[in-house]
Amino acid sequence: MKAILCRSFGLPDTLTLEDIPSLVPGPGEVLTQVKACSLNFPDTLTIRNMYQFKPPLPFSPGSESSGIVKAVGEGVTHVKPGDHVFTFGSHGGLAEERISDARATLPLPEGMDFITGASTMYAYGTSYHALKDRGQLQPGETLLVLGAAGGVGLAAVELGKLMGATVIAAASTDEKLAVCREKGATHLINYTTEDVRERIKEMTQGKGVDVVYDPVGDKWAEPAIRSMAWKGRYLVVGFAGGEIPRIPLNLALLKGCSLVGVFWGMFVQKEAALSMKNMQEIATWAMQGKIAPHISKTYPLSEASQALTDMMERRVIGKAVVEIS
Repeated sequence: MKAILCRSFGLPDTLTLEDIPSLVPGPGEVLTQVKACSLNFPDTLTIRNMYQFKPPLPFSPGSESSGIVKAVGEGVTHVKPGDHVFTFGSHGGLAEERISDARATLPLPEGMDFITGASTMYAYGTSYHALKDRGQLQPGETLLVLGAAGGVGLAAVELGKLMGATVIAAASTDEKLAVCREKGATHLINYTTEDVRERIKEMTQGKGVDVVYDPVGDKWAEPAIRSMAWKGRYLVVGFAGGEIPRIPLNLALLKGCSLVGVFWGMFVQKEAALSMKNMQEIATWAMQGKIAPHISKTYPLSEASQALTDMMERRVIGKAVVEIS
């Protein structure tokens, strides 16, 4: 079978497309014929050995995929050969076949296509866990989403609106912000041309925001935490901006706010039952048309390196998806 392989850590142009032997699932594992793999920012970190999950070389990148079950390992009963599924793991998706942990493999809702299925689990799973379980977002509260035009950012915008919050979307271009408005953002901030703190002050009449969803970090973190309301919750989701920020802890004291870590991948492993419940709720909303991933572009497997490059260079709005025949 064909697979994109990372044989040495580096940029996307170092990846190779190769023929490798077919795979066999072990106990608690599922083998799928991959139909689509959507890319996420951590995929660009994994191939550079900069992410907390560090698969041994060589490996196929791609954390999130959908496809058809070919075989299951011992102990797997909730899916069977022939089922359409979506799945998540630290790597393995950019290939014609993939081995996945059964705990992170779920049936696709009836009628959901493979591209949508491959674009749902990571972004909405991360954002729903962040807003519901970690941020305890309430109807009527104000939510600031940084990096709002990325995959998890747009999911947070949609879910925040669905959960009854007033959503402020912050992104780097007016084109990206237009998509955020389509997804339900009430207020928009272009943080390359506008003063984030001043705009938040205007939008909230000086109160500040109740919840900050931050997958970006870098220089935007401190202005955001300085803009929090009393007893706010600052959700640390990731560092797509490049730098891990050093936040003065006196700000948490002065705001009476909480700094809350969001590590969805570990949540899936440690709290599998709650994670499954969240995903069932997300699947229901998806089939009802209440949420839908924004697909920026699709690529063939042979152009997977270009897809990763586009993501690294911030050319992707929402999701980039690799289709696999």
